[in-house]
Amino acid sequence: MTAPPRITPPGASARVARRLASAGRDWRTIAVALVVIVPATLLGSIILMTPSPSILFGGGAAENCAEAATGTAAGDAADVSQTAQGDIPADYLELYKKFGKQIGVQWNVLAAIGKRETNHGRSTLPGVRGGTNYAGAAGPMQFLISTWGGQAKMKIEPGINGYASDGDGDGYGDVYNPADAILGAAKMLKRNGAPDDLRRAIFVYNRATWYVDQVLEIAKRYAATGDIGVPPEADPACDSGYVDSAPDDVVRKILEYALAQRGKPYRWGGTGPDAFDCSGIIYMAYRNAGLTIPRTTFGQWPFGVKIEEGREQPGDLVFFNAGPGTSKDNPGHVGMIVSPGKMIEARCTLCGPIKVTTYRDRPNIVGFTRPLENETVIAQLKRAQT
Repeated sequence: MTAPPRITPPGASARVARRLASAGRDWRTIAVALVVIVPATLLGSIILMTPSPSILFGGGAAENCAEAATGTAAGDAADVSQTAQGDIPADYLELYKKFGKQIGVQWNVLAAIGKRETNHGRSTLPGVRGGTNYAGAAGPMQFLISTWGGQAKMKIEPGINGYASDGDGDGYGDVYNPADAILGAAKMLKRNGAPDDLRRAIFVYNRATWYVDQVLEIAKRYAATGDIGVPPEADPACDSGYVDSAPDDVVRKILEYALAQRGKPYRWGGTGPDAFDCSGIIYMAYRNAGLTIPRTTFGQWPFGVKIEEGREQPGDLVFFNAGPGTSKDNPGHVGMIVSPGKMIEARCTLCGPIKVTTYRDRPNIVGFTRPLENETVIAQLKRAQT
């Protein structure tokens, strides 16, 4: 049955036309709003599910860095791929992660070296559990005995010339002990450029480019992200945490300048802007705060007020007995504290770029000083306030 035709009253056509036009405008408005709002809502959801840079939400990056540094972040365990979980023995995986974090190198690079050298200690070839192989290497991380320190097992004490380490706390460095060997390997990588210059660090471990390529490929497979990445102290996103923890504006200016030089090369006698030596970066960082201190390590050591170990704070200096012509009373290397246990340093030409690194695990620490308590610096600060 067909519906009867509607009878339109006089004047209704004009009213209907106006309503239709108005409805059309309303629908266009709604359509435009949907085009803008829906993608924005989706983007907002993505942002909320993604670690946010501090520039957007303030402090988020610093909190994530702090979590990562202490191992409390959810991603700490999640970064282990299924390949790594199935291939690496649980005790070895724990050691790779523990000492990678402690020394400041990528755990998966440590693990990749352990895989390439001895299949995480499971190899039955000569030199893994005893003796040495044809090249003189020993233990799960295949150290040359001479590189380890001259003996396969030795008491850990000051003055050891090698990477012998005590990873299990028994007082001895045993090249066949997984904890000792993995800690020693982490130190060797760090000494030769890790975590920034990995290719160089791995090449020093075994001088073959094919070896470097294999280790990096294995390291990528061990990470759930498929990326090697860098530890928190090597991540520029963590710099804000160092600056935010500065005790005052003067130290903040000093830290801001020093941290901005990360990634630049070492150059003996350098004071920037493209390269620095160990004391040059500190000299210029203090100048950035309007302060003048001695230029060289030999001048900076007697200049600052001596500080007991454990009382150091950001802006203080830590000195080492290192380099020709130096001694325990005449240190030849210096770094600047950026947070407890960490310093920024320009170490040497072959040590990789300027970076934040750890100092409590470093041998030959001579002492700590606080240049800001020198009478000359105090007078400079007073003049700046008048």
